[in-house]
Amino acid sequence: MHARCDDGCDTGRYPVARAGRAGQPAGVALPRDYDTSPDRFRLGQRVTREYLTGGPTLYERIWAILGDGPLLVADVGGGNGALTAARPGLSRARVAGVDASARLLGDHPGPAVQADAGRLPLRTGALDAVTAVNIPYHLDDPVTAIAEARRVLAPGGLFIAATISRHDSPELSHVWRPAPSTFDAENAPGLVGQVFGQAETERWDTPLIRLPDAAAVRDYLVARFVAPADAARAAGQVPVPLTLTKRGAFIWARA
Repeated sequence: MHARCDDGCDTGRYPVARAGRAGQPAGVALPRDYDTSPDRFRLGQRVTREYLTGGPTLYERIWAILGDGPLLVADVGGGNGALTAARPGLSRARVAGVDASARLLGDHPGPAVQADAGRLPLRTGALDAVTAVNIPYHLDDPVTAIAEARRVLAPGGLFIAATISRHDSPELSHVWRPAPSTFDAENAPGLVGQVFGQAETERWDTPLIRLPDAAAVRDYLVARFVAPADAARAAGQVPVPLTLTKRGAFIWARA
């Protein structure tokens, strides 16, 4: 099944989840290419690290939500351990990374296990918190993964997800637009609420990334699944330097 965004952005090369399965809306499940193209993921991390203009990172904000208590945390989709690396020095939390990509886990700085988000190798009720940063939109059925996160949480345990908006980076809309995903800022609160009963949402909508030249624009687009040649052509149509408005949301809920 293929789809085209209502505003014209072509999503035909991505698989699209069918509407109604587990009560979720139709949307694009973004490719999981972390084993076949790990450098794309690392490029995205580098672009954010080099061109972020200020304010806390996603991971710093998550630690602010978690607090500094002696928590046992599973970072689902934790890749190479960015959340673990951002842990404040005074934090007493213990973090275990969970990811389907063996290649990314090879760079993880702490304890980690290879597993799918929809089938966690963890005991029911064992954890104080589960995080999912920019991962559920890779799943055809994110509701199953959210339910699995709830299963492993102790009563009162915290689930925190972060994801972008389908209206992210509007300054690039003439050359690129995010495809509506299976888990974006527009539909994620409802999906989390479907599993947990209710969810809190904190949205961001602010200039956060400053791309100084065409090479930086190209790298930004490549990190978002644009083919390198297409990204280079698009970058030539973008006036630089360019400041991008980042849009998205944190969603959290308690078991």
